[in-house]
Amino acid sequence: MAASFLSIVSYLFGWIYFLCWSFSFYPQTILNWRRKSTSGTTIDFTAINLLGFSAYFVSNASFLFSSQIRREYALRNHGLTPTVQINDLAFAGHAVVITTVTWSQYAFPGAWGFDKRTKREHGARMTSWIKGIIVGSFVGVAITALIVSASHDKDPENGWAWIDVIYAVGYVKVIITLVKYMPQVIVNYRNQSTRGWSILQMQLDFVGGILSVGQLLIDSYLQGDWSGVTGNPVKLALGNFSMFFDIVFMVQHFYLYRKDRKSYGDLENDPLLGDDARRDGRID
Repeated sequence: MAASFLSIVSYLFGWIYFLCWSFSFYPQTILNWRRKSTSGTTIDFTAINLLGFSAYFVSNASFLFSSQIRREYALRNHGLTPTVQINDLAFAGHAVVITTVTWSQYAFPGAWGFDKRTKREHGARMTSWIKGIIVGSFVGVAITALIVSASHDKDPENGWAWIDVIYAVGYVKVIITLVKYMPQVIVNYRNQSTRGWSILQMQLDFVGGILSVGQLLIDSYLQGDWSGVTGNPVKLALGNFSMFFDIVFMVQHFYLYRKDRKSYGDLENDPLLGDDARRDGRID
């Protein structure tokens, strides 16, 4: 009875976190569109986010549908199956699509009718260290693939195997999740404002992170083996890293820069009110 109940809870957690995380992509895209500008935000975040979710999609798809990867996972984890769920793949696929749309607002502002940003404006150009992380991610996965290809005795339990390439792809997402928020945190600090940065996306992301980690823990408990957690480090790290930075942004928005937020009424952070507020002269 308890196992059945927990299975239902895991299922609900999975799809609710999918909805929270999926909806979290829209407030920033809509806010940019209503403001006709990406000012106050960084191109770094959306560019590296696109790479991260592409890697996450490949990793999830491999664990779900590749018989070889699933076999190698079982050999390393006491015969168990990966704890990746179909909602994980659905979330990753949706994230790639909507992140591509958001990225286009920064890469092709003229096509969206956005105001042109100056090169001196914080966040208007991609920083060199973010470019380095993008290049380094491709290089790291390529090196791992070469090592596996050169291995004559591919022993999934004790040596190199193709699952290590998928883990390398997954770790790209972990690394990106760890660093992708930093440029925006820095821009908010330099501007002493969160203006232009949608706090709603962070609130939805925070709820999604809690439920994502909760589902992972429940699934591992039901399997009776906590290797379900260690065997899915991407999902575990994704939830925890995201929640940490969500808290940082909420502290910036609601505490550190609340005076600046009050100066423009906080209305531009509500995508449903953006146009009306602008027409009324409450935000510029």
